[in-house]
Amino acid sequence: MTSQVSSPAEQADGAGGAVVGGQRAPESPGGKEVRRLDRVIIRFAGDSGDGMQLTGDRFTSETASFGNDLSTLPNFPAEIRAPAGTLPGVSSFQLHFADHDILTPGDAPNVLVAMNPAALKANIEDLPRGAEIIINTDEFTKRPMAKVGYATSPLEDGSLDAYSLHLVPLTTLTVEALKKFGLSRKEAERSKNMFALGLLSWMYHRPTEGTETFLRQKFAKKPEIAEANVVAFRAGWNFGETTEDFAVSYEVAPATRAFPTGTYRNISGNLALSYGLVAASQQADLPLYLGSYPITPASDILHELSKHKNFGVRTFQAEDEIAGIGAALGAAFGGALGVTTTSGPGVALKSEAIGLAVSLELPLLIVDIQRGGPSTGLPTKTEQADLLQAMFGRNGEAPVPIVAPRTPADCFDAALDAARIALTYRTPVFLLSDGYLANGSEPWRIPEVADLPDLKVKFATGANHTLSDGTEVFWPYKRDPETLARPWAIPGTPGLEHRIGGIEKQDGTGNISYDPANHDLMVRTRQAKVDGIQVPDLDVDDPDGATTLVLGWGSTYGPITAAVRRLRNAGLPIAQAHLRHLNPFPRNLGEVLERYEKVVVPEMNLGQLATLIRAKYLVDAQSYNQVNGMPFKAEQLATVLKEAIDD
Repeated sequence: MTSQVSSPAEQADGAGGAVVGGQRAPESPGGKEVRRLDRVIIRFAGDSGDGMQLTGDRFTSETASFGNDLSTLPNFPAEIRAPAGTLPGVSSFQLHFADHDILTPGDAPNVLVAMNPAALKANIEDLPRGAEIIINTDEFTKRPMAKVGYATSPLEDGSLDAYSLHLVPLTTLTVEALKKFGLSRKEAERSKNMFALGLLSWMYHRPTEGTETFLRQKFAKKPEIAEANVVAFRAGWNFGETTEDFAVSYEVAPATRAFPTGTYRNISGNLALSYGLVAASQQADLPLYLGSYPITPASDILHELSKHKNFGVRTFQAEDEIAGIGAALGAAFGGALGVTTTSGPGVALKSEAIGLAVSLELPLLIVDIQRGGPSTGLPTKTEQADLLQAMFGRNGEAPVPIVAPRTPADCFDAALDAARIALTYRTPVFLLSDGYLANGSEPWRIPEVADLPDLKVKFATGANHTLSDGTEVFWPYKRDPETLARPWAIPGTPGLEHRIGGIEKQDGTGNISYDPANHDLMVRTRQAKVDGIQVPDLDVDDPDGATTLVLGWGSTYGPITAAVRRLRNAGLPIAQAHLRHLNPFPRNLGEVLERYEKVVVPEMNLGQLATLIRAKYLVDAQSYNQVNGMPFKAEQLATVLKEAIDD
């Protein structure tokens, strides 16, 4: 969904609500108080089969169309259908939206929608005192409560007195609203998430037209089910408007000052990355070939790219990880922009083929959407623990450039950057995203095609070397003196026949070579090629001449930046820098690190970037680590950074 955001001077409120992106916020319910807020954090929680991800996604889409800045955190079990009513089976979706620029999904929800006892128990510890809890009372019967360890009902024993409770029989109200459809009770109950969505849409004055259109399109082949969901959605809205339990509704104005003028849409990291890959292939005038094996949380990229055959995209769902990267590398040899997508376990399986790509010196993008490990680990939880694997996880000296996006929307630009490096320097490139970025979303300004980088390449077309006897020949490993890239020759081009394979090549000719001196030269040359990649200098945000620098990479950008803002608002000086390029590092990184007395490196691992920084620059970087499958909280980092400043 896209919306046009104008400058504040051009934006005006219409009667009954703000008009943004062609949609009008519903009119304030008559006779009820309306409070204006600058931001809200809502968490929907229930069983993995209760539709919490869909509910959160729809609320997010309407919030984006309204013009708020937003950030989301989907959180769900790895099982396709986790045990119902249990704590491990709880699925949640958190959304932070505001009338100003925000960076994270928020530390603690202001509102929790709990569809059952398990959802309440799994999330109650995250709520601050005074938070609102909307509870589906129909599920608080003896058996569901006993399943999660409630000896007495939390709705009656006073344990929730610190919160503002709204006890709503969501299931009963939904079934009653859908009586006319003749559905079984079980079928009708499935729409209770739409009732909850309607209620929350009323509470926060969200547009409704988009959701109703979505439901009719989603269930187009089952129009009766579509209408049942629309009726449940409207029933939730009407319940909020008429019940005395909800005496107040809330307005969060569009974030008109947070965005430059342009056309925006809500986008997840995986979707942005997919679009970035398509854009890269178009800008390079090359077909895009994806060789992939499904794996959480990377599979959405395969799903999305399969929709874009009209852009020359070919997708191959291979029988395993090794076949996927083998096909992608073969496509690169044939002149395509080759891509393989995976997560940490898949990278381990692909390691030999990545080494082959290093040896062949062909452009290949290895997209690693990191997740909790080791082994199968935590498939649906986030982590940043593949950095050292990407850096060193191959046999022999096999250097590979590494690029890491910082936000969901930034995945688009990072994909273009990774493609630039791969195509310019003829090398495989790691693109390290993670589950937090992949599944999270934020507003993205759709770029103009004219502003995208030119990635066109020149293929070899003829001889490039003259022998001592005057014969003109093609040398597949004769290098560009500036980039050290070898020529890219399309198979079947007359006169450009050459040998490929994993055995060491002779410099220039590409013939098999076991010569020690040649091997030493080739190893050092491949390393020099990566070391010589042009990346921008590291930008440092230091308005106050601080003595402490917080250095991050990847998805820690949002929490780190939010924490830095809190400290600066409290009058504490602190500098911030964030790495996109992790191999090679920016050339000025050493000089930047030397300027500060203390360097703090927060990571969702046990200190992998800090280890590299210490080894390369001999800087006593302080590591702050978390590996619980969840992103950092801003308040948590602010506390740690304040201690570092005060120490």
